[in-house]
Amino acid sequence: MAAENIVPLLTPEGWELLNSMGPYVEAESLAVSDKLRKAGHSPELVSAALTQARLRMKARTKFGPFSDQMIFSQAGLEQATRFTVAARHAQRYVTAGITKIADLGCGIGADSMAFASLDRHVTAVEADETTAAIATMNLMPWPDAVVVNGTAEEFDLEGHDGVWLDPARRTTSTSGTTRIFDPESFSPPLSFVEGLANRGLAVGVKLGPGIPHDSVPADCEAQWVSVNGDVTEAALWFNALARPGIRRAALVIGPAGAAEMTAETDYDPENQDVAVGAVEGYLYEPDGAVIRAGLVADTARSLGGHLLDPHIAYICAPTLIDTPFARAYKVLDVLPYNVKRLRTWVRENGIGILDIKKRGTAVTPEELRKQLLPGGTKRGTASATLVLTRIGEERIAVVVEPVPIPARAD
Repeated sequence: MAAENIVPLLTPEGWELLNSMGPYVEAESLAVSDKLRKAGHSPELVSAALTQARLRMKARTKFGPFSDQMIFSQAGLEQATRFTVAARHAQRYVTAGITKIADLGCGIGADSMAFASLDRHVTAVEADETTAAIATMNLMPWPDAVVVNGTAEEFDLEGHDGVWLDPARRTTSTSGTTRIFDPESFSPPLSFVEGLANRGLAVGVKLGPGIPHDSVPADCEAQWVSVNGDVTEAALWFNALARPGIRRAALVIGPAGAAEMTAETDYDPENQDVAVGAVEGYLYEPDGAVIRAGLVADTARSLGGHLLDPHIAYICAPTLIDTPFARAYKVLDVLPYNVKRLRTWVRENGIGILDIKKRGTAVTPEELRKQLLPGGTKRGTASATLVLTRIGEERIAVVVEPVPIPARAD
């Protein structure tokens, strides 16, 4: 968001207008704009207020009711930590007895809000001037939160016993933004984070969930987090924030609560100690955080199951076991992967709605669906789910039925 787009809101009139607006409705935006201009508000203020009303509505999935009193930029909202996850970050610092935290690269202030909500003294540091202004507005309700416009590398950490970082992992050019994968190209780089940890500070850092295991520094805990099936981050925890005896963890958060699986050792893909076998009984699709954390074999053992292929994250077990770490499907049939054969199967079973999942194969589900249901016309009213995968070099299509997800307590 350009600075001029939020400046009109940083006045008593602008703030009052924004907070007086009801829920944003796209179909009504033109009428609302005309009404506000006729009331004497400038076109710049009306545009800024409508933009914020739209972003606040969109932000409710991440921030809930907090979003109704916040300021956003489009990029800041996309990159911000969900408040449910930020609260768990903050609890780490509380549990470790950390009271004064520097949030280096605070963005719009999501994690700083969580720290402040748990009575931590937080200094939020942000290099971009406009984003720092947004963070200042978002942290106004907490007098112990201070925003500094500056870089992580230059900030003086004197007096702080904890540090949280969310390094920039994208570059921006005239053609848009590009994701960065090399941890040493982050801003600040991962080596900077390690340097802070080597000073004995309690350090946590949010990274992309795709970070390779061999890039995870020694002497830290790595925790992959998913929310409602979406893998949101890999957080690294150093010193007082790292839990003893835990090297890797998968935290799975869903509507019914949260569950965690942990391991004491580094991930070794060549030493998983789990059986490989045929399709049977129930097929389990591990959660993305479980896969990223290298805990698929652990999940298979907990289910009394086996992998279909040592390199593919599908598990089969003879019985149904309730687990928050994998989605379960009842196996109905196993077919060879052959388009003609599958088209016959669709026709004979009157299938008109087809969900296709896949791993370990280059097949594109959308293209296959077009081949099996040509023209998008329904051949029947039945629905079905196909899982495309391979066992060794053999490609197969497993017909499955999703098992209803039971309610769970946190």
